[in-house]
Amino acid sequence: MTLRVAVVGGGPAGSSAAEVLAKAGIETFLFERKLDNAKPCGGAIPLCMVGEFDLPLDIIDRQVTNMLMISPSNREADIRIRNQGEYIGMCRREVLDGFLRDRAHRLGAQLINGTVHTLELPQKDSDPYTLHYADHSEAVNGKSAAKTLKVDVVIGADGANSRVARAIEAGDYNYAIAFQERIRLPQDKMERYENLAEMYVGDDVSTDFYGWVFPKYDHVAVGTGTMRPHQASIKKLQAGLRKRAEAKLAGGEIIKVEAHPIPEHPRPRRVVGRVALVGDAAGTVTKSSGEGIYFAAKSARMCAEAIVEFSENGARIPTEKDLKVYLKRWDRKYGATYLVLDILQRVFYRSDATREAFVEMCADLDVQKLTFDSYLYKTVVPANPLTQLKITAKTVGSLIRGNALAP
Repeated sequence: MTLRVAVVGGGPAGSSAAEVLAKAGIETFLFERKLDNAKPCGGAIPLCMVGEFDLPLDIIDRQVTNMLMISPSNREADIRIRNQGEYIGMCRREVLDGFLRDRAHRLGAQLINGTVHTLELPQKDSDPYTLHYADHSEAVNGKSAAKTLKVDVVIGADGANSRVARAIEAGDYNYAIAFQERIRLPQDKMERYENLAEMYVGDDVSTDFYGWVFPKYDHVAVGTGTMRPHQASIKKLQAGLRKRAEAKLAGGEIIKVEAHPIPEHPRPRRVVGRVALVGDAAGTVTKSSGEGIYFAAKSARMCAEAIVEFSENGARIPTEKDLKVYLKRWDRKYGATYLVLDILQRVFYRSDATREAFVEMCADLDVQKLTFDSYLYKTVVPANPLTQLKITAKTVGSLIRGNALAP
């Protein structure tokens, strides 16, 4: 037999899974409803992703080595990457996603420009899954052709509003809303952001997250997010960010406005039967930083690697137990990272006082080194005991000076 796998969603997660499967010679179908899709996101990727996913430098718009963290009172912490050759990559999602998707297609994945409307579950364990979809490449009078496809395994990489997740009753999760404007600045203003990114914190910008100004090829991405969209208008928060950054953005022209839900935590069930969820569909976005690109791609790659392993390169159909090995490996590798970032968000994003303390702490060189080492290489980097003790003392001191420990 030849294993057939459908990957629903052609973002970094779906494309990364499809690439692994195609390389192994497994018959792979990669669905993407909108081939020019540009998800609203800051577009920052860690250095380790460039190497791990063999990304060419020409798809990276900016190599950021300087980050300004700006407090509610507009106090600035100047955070710099000091090691030669290290940087945070800034990408446009349509460029990054297109590259990964096209590479998977070149390696053998069958790319389908279509929208999967329904996933029909098998009546018996040995039966295939049936996908009902609209094929946008075949349309008559503007109406896409209705088609079906039968496969043995399904990977749901179709984002926070995943239809695959609904089909397998994976359970709901809370989500944040991200809102972003792409703004083309006058040349003199754009020069400021050559290798600089900015992060703003404060209740006026986000009640539980942060706002960002991230540089891209010929514009800046200016956005914010909140995990309490019903308690604070996202457009009001965006206006707060624009006001805080007003002088730096003067004369800018809005060229695109974007909004999208982002998961706040993993879904209750991420593998059901022979269906696995990855990326935003699974809920792999981190707390505190809100980062999703690397973890989406990594979760999908690990899922696909498990499918290749347990199917013996497509010679047999893997079971639910086989697919759940991917989750065990994922939780073992990144569980501590998610826990630490969750704690940081709970401690430092709960009030403007704690945010002031957070920015003060970010000015410390030991904190900066630990933070960047952890971010760039995606591990919770242990400091030596003396440095860890110093960081703990500085953290407590910052919280006390800002009255952030008051109930």
